[in-house]
Amino acid sequence: MRLLPLLLAALLAGCAGAPSRPSPSAAPAYDVLVRGGTFYDGSGKPPLRADIALRGDRVAAVGDLATATADVVLDARGLAVAPGFINMLSWSTESLMADPRALSDLKQGVTLEVFGEGSSMGPLNETMRATALARQSDIRYAIDWTTLAGWLEGLERRGVAVNVASFVGATTVRVHELGYANRAPTPAELARMQELVREAMREGALGVGASLIYAPAFYAQTPELTALAAAAGEYGGGYIAHLRSEADRFLEALDELIAIARATGVRAEVYHLKAAGRHNWPKMAQAIARIEAARAEGVPVSANMYTYVAGATGLDAAMPPWVQEGGLDAWIARLKDPAQRAKTIAAMRTPSPLWENLYRMAGSPDNIKFIGFRNPALKPLTGKTLAQVMAMRGTDAENTIIDLVIEDGSRVDTAYFLMSEDNVELGIRQPWVSFGSDAEASAPEGVFLLSSTHPRAYGNFARLLGHYVRERRVIPLEEAIRRLTRLPAETWKLHGRGCLDVGCFGDLVVFDPATIADHATFDAPQRFATGVRDVLVNGVPVLRDGEPTGALPGRVVRGPGWRQP
Repeated sequence: MRLLPLLLAALLAGCAGAPSRPSPSAAPAYDVLVRGGTFYDGSGKPPLRADIALRGDRVAAVGDLATATADVVLDARGLAVAPGFINMLSWSTESLMADPRALSDLKQGVTLEVFGEGSSMGPLNETMRATALARQSDIRYAIDWTTLAGWLEGLERRGVAVNVASFVGATTVRVHELGYANRAPTPAELARMQELVREAMREGALGVGASLIYAPAFYAQTPELTALAAAAGEYGGGYIAHLRSEADRFLEALDELIAIARATGVRAEVYHLKAAGRHNWPKMAQAIARIEAARAEGVPVSANMYTYVAGATGLDAAMPPWVQEGGLDAWIARLKDPAQRAKTIAAMRTPSPLWENLYRMAGSPDNIKFIGFRNPALKPLTGKTLAQVMAMRGTDAENTIIDLVIEDGSRVDTAYFLMSEDNVELGIRQPWVSFGSDAEASAPEGVFLLSSTHPRAYGNFARLLGHYVRERRVIPLEEAIRRLTRLPAETWKLHGRGCLDVGCFGDLVVFDPATIADHATFDAPQRFATGVRDVLVNGVPVLRDGEPTGALPGRVVRGPGWRQP
């Protein structure tokens, strides 16, 4: 019995100087391992075959990780692996309150929704809160916040599948101080508006967002917007705008945005770059030339766009801004007055360089489609064109539009067919253009079935990758991924997003470039895209094999001015 201990001692002594070999169990352990995919890092460079490992909410390793182990292993052989996509113009502010899964975007690989085109969910005063509550339609929720950060952080606390970020709305701070008045702010009012912007920047806003085609944003003049952009610039933020015109005065409106960037030194971006109305289509190339010239001077100007020839807004874009002064109730009251109604109809029928008339830009009532009503009695008109409703009612275009606004008690959600396919492709080719849906992120179920939508809500990003990249070959896949990821992240200083370098956040999409496709149409817009298999947000799988996991790991993504409380 004494020989066994002696033999063991001799064996150990003989091995003492030999190098140890790690057992398979000693290999690095990760939380998630994506193995064997074609890796696009968001830089625009050609892809590589690489494995990606996540630990916690970050990328921990990239390369050949054949011996690595993980709690979750995703086999991505034959598929593309890329950073999660950034939706630069999202209107999911209300849809996420009803359904935090953001399914129509999630199924396209979107992991970050960016809000704030003109209006934002804060700052709010008591009058604004009461008005917002009264104007809620199909989606209803308590408004228990006053600041932009209060809303964003509340969304994160309740749980959301995707990350969220926001600009502070230039319209929102204007209404906060001036209401819906058609006048310039006093110096004291403008100073308070600037301070509201500064407060939002300290809370993490990315900058100031404007939407100058609509009342009351239309009433803001260039000095006011410049002052707000300058306030955002104090904290590293920028200025982003729906231009004052995308049609007859498109180039002049673009000049205003470039002038604001030049005067303040801030980054400026054009929302949904386009030339509206057939006679304005040649201006798209001219606008691109002006942006290129500004960039060559060192003025930081960029743009985003959606991948469709129709936009979607409301019937307010078919009426002059002066009739809308004072807000919705005052607008409807004027429309009910026979003299004001007649004056409005005359303005709708008369070309004017002073305001953007999308009714005229569409060219025909057949090119205007209704996609959302507030009044249950009008919901059967959803999906019909203005021409069809005119025939049903026996009224002309202008009177039909006015009647619908009065009866619905809203601006009425409307799609306008305005752009050319050639210009869509021209915009996609520009290396400084990113992408946004300009729509909500919803699902074809529940409350979302009470209204329609624009197909861009379900197909914008898949349409880019399927139709324009794979089928039309407008740009290479690696370039499209750069524009969906690293470009907007670097433009707006979203550190650790839009990338899959070691240390970046674990926002990741696995998709099939050979099959990714949009299926939503204007007649049937609530159809999910296909081709995206897996999506991770902050290292957590939120979509597996094309289906939601139920996880809600999304976070607030804050801008460069954020000051932690």
